[in-house]
Amino acid sequence: MAVLYATEATGYLNSAVPSLPAGAIHGGRLRRYRASITLASQATTDTIVLCRLHAGQAVAYGIMTSSVTLGSSTVAIGITGSTGKYRAAATFTAVNTPTLFGPTAATMAAAPTTAEETIFVTIATADLPSSGTLVIDLYVSGT
Repeated sequence: MAVLYATEATGYLNSAVPSLPAGAIHGGRLRRYRASITLASQATTDTIVLCRLHAGQAVAYGIMTSSVTLGSSTVAIGITGSTGKYRAAATFTAVNTPTLFGPTAATMAAAPTTAEETIFVTIATADLPSSGTLVIDLYVSGT
């Protein structure tokens, strides 16, 4: 029977000279970046900045919770040039229900960020509701 190693484990479990993977990928600390947004009919032309990642960090997952349905408005979470990098544009109608989201498997398997990233919400299809609170927690690993 063959013994196989995950990509991240190969350098330190299957090597005479171990090398540790980056902390953003394996064994790093998980940090939470919270963004609370007071809903006030933000328009489809607006973006809402959530946080800034430093080089060497990676998004593990996120949790969205809203006190009201976002109705037909769609929201994406990402960066300039890839607005849906961490959450593709979609409606969010769950009320007071923490809902997981996260990057695609390909994004998760990629190396940690090599430069700073400003993560923001892009609003599409319809304006956000006129009242309520949207909370987005991003869980990020790295140094």
